Amino acid sequence: MALEHKAFMYAGADDFLSVAAPFLRSGLERGQTVIAVACETNLAALRDTLGEAGIRYVDSATFYEHPVRTLRDYQQIVKDSAPRTVCALAEPVWQGWDERQVLEWVRYESLINVVFRDSEARALCPYDTATLPPRVLAEARRTHPLLLAPGHDGANDEYIDPVTFGSGCDRGLRFDRPGDAGYLPIDGADLHSLRGFVAERAHRHGLAEQPAQNLVTAVNEVAANALQHGTPPIGLWTWQDGADLVCEVGDHGFWRPGPLTGFIPPDSALQSGFGLWTVRLLVDLMELRAGWDGTFVRLRKSR
Repeated sequence: MALEHKAFMYAGADDFLSVAAPFLRSGLERGQTVIAVACETNLAALRDTLGEAGIRYVDSATFYEHPVRTLRDYQQIVKDSAPRTVCALAEPVWQGWDERQVLEWVRYESLINVVFRDSEARALCPYDTATLPPRVLAEARRTHPLLLAPGHDGANDEYIDPVTFGSGCDRGLRFDRPGDAGYLPIDGADLHSLRGFVAERAHRHGLAEQPAQNLVTAVNEVAANALQHGTPPIGLWTWQDGADLVCEVGDHGFWRPGPLTGFIPPDSALQSGFGLWTVRLLVDLMELRAGWDGTFVRLRKSR
């Protein structure tokens, strides 16, 4: 049995419980690993209705902090549960994100269909139609193969496959760079000076020690990859964008990465894509643009 990934459009607490509670109860009856990730209000209602036995309750505000890490954590739950399958009520967080972050979370929902395609998991993703922006509700219909909404329960005609969807996300990326950005040429395999350059700017920006080190490691990985596979000249640009420190590595090589590049969790460190997957875990946001004018990887870390 393939993944069952369904968007659930609900309006109000009673509507939420009328579907979410039976869904979780069915997971218990089937002997699945059952997890409920939702906002605190909805979790309290579920606890009152179903009790604690057999269900892991998680506040979505703590679980949905970073899309790639959330993907990794769900993957770990699936692995740890084997041979049992997983029944997950999964309510994302949509408040408090800027436009770039919303795009990453929308893409995350699409990636679920690839990462867990053969897991036999069941995932029900609630969307509150009373509070969420129309754009978020519209994207939910494009990222879930199944839809439960007023007057409809079944296959979703608006669903777009993840490769096509990801390509559309990439076309929407903007890569403007300020004219006063700091610049460091990358012209050798010894990246000691690059690490010092990034560390100094991270310190000046006010990043704590561990986030700063994560950024240094991420930039080093991207630069090493550019030296190995890219075309000179290769360089690093850095600048501040509000609370973000932005680091961008660019080279003049022509590369045509797929829209899922660096998003799919690799099976091992030897698998292609492991480096970019690791980079995504280390920073708050990684954006990739590749075309005839070169390949550019942009990393953001917020203080």
